[in-house]
Amino acid sequence: MRTTNIWRQFDYVLLIATLVLVVFGIIMIRSATNGATDPDLINRVPSQIQFMVIGTILLLLMTYIDYRLLGSIHLWLYLFMVGILIMVLLFGQEGDGGSKSWLNIGILIQPAEIAKLLIIITLGYHFSNRYHKMDSIKTVFGSLIHVAVPIGLIFIQPDLGTVIVFSVLWFTLAWAAGLRIKHIGMGLFIAIVSFPILWSVMLPYQRERITNFITPDTGEDRFGSRYNIRQAAIAIGSGGLFGKGYGNGTQTQYRFLRVRHTDFIFCVIAEEFGLVGGTIVIIIMGVVIWRILRAARLAADPLGSMICYGVAATIFFQSVTAIGMNVGILPVTGLTLPLVSSGGTSLMSILIGIGLVQSVVVRRRRFA
Repeated sequence: MRTTNIWRQFDYVLLIATLVLVVFGIIMIRSATNGATDPDLINRVPSQIQFMVIGTILLLLMTYIDYRLLGSIHLWLYLFMVGILIMVLLFGQEGDGGSKSWLNIGILIQPAEIAKLLIIITLGYHFSNRYHKMDSIKTVFGSLIHVAVPIGLIFIQPDLGTVIVFSVLWFTLAWAAGLRIKHIGMGLFIAIVSFPILWSVMLPYQRERITNFITPDTGEDRFGSRYNIRQAAIAIGSGGLFGKGYGNGTQTQYRFLRVRHTDFIFCVIAEEFGLVGGTIVIIIMGVVIWRILRAARLAADPLGSMICYGVAATIFFQSVTAIGMNVGILPVTGLTLPLVSSGGTSLMSILIGIGLVQSVVVRRRRFA
């Protein structure tokens, strides 16, 4: 395509909404890590800025690359995904949560975040070539095998939150391809039957997160497993309508709230900018998802639609889960708020995903 055509059809609303969230996220990470003495926390802001710059460049680069080219090398992308996940098991480093999820290649990266993007492309290609065969159990079973391999490798790390994201991606793309009701019923039956096995292999802290949500115990000591859930409720409640002001949140600045720069960044937003600030963030996130779904509707082929649905599902599910666990209506999963929370690999992967959506948009055949 000509460069002029690309920029004429480029979705600037999506780009602006995305960058607004990223910049605002950096501002909130600065507040959440203000006065920190831990070198890791001190470096969070400059690291996030670096990944923002790299991710934005890659976003623009992905716009120039025809997404159908990536579909044509889907097998190599799948093998690469499996390969980096195996490398995590062999050479990975533990993160703050105790999961062996990181690789040191000069900088620390989290391959599971890259795998989210790759599974969207490879699974999307799988369904785009077989959507007319969704009546066949063979097609559905093949897609389950396709996604089961990376899910198994990620579960071993262990990273249950990302496993759930992969499961949501499979269901979203399968539904978009025309998943039949009879297959959904079969899947629910398998999930119910296999849950006791899954529960038995979960680590104690993973089971504790679920039981804490189902059976809250207000009588537990202040430093117990429910401590951060209570601090999150205090932070959000004390923010009121307009918040306490930037850098003035007591739960944040006095460090009562743990992992405030990642999993619980929404609490920092709600405490310092109140209900209004939190609502504005949700609205802007909604704009991003809306523009991605618009791109899916305008896509020139099934693969383009699948890629857009996958990116939208990732951002939507992680946003709902992250905000839900911050406000106490969902169990803690360790998933971060897309584009806002601290996390270089996550930020870069989502920006590349936005670039893939832009690649679909600029090569559309219909106009809106």
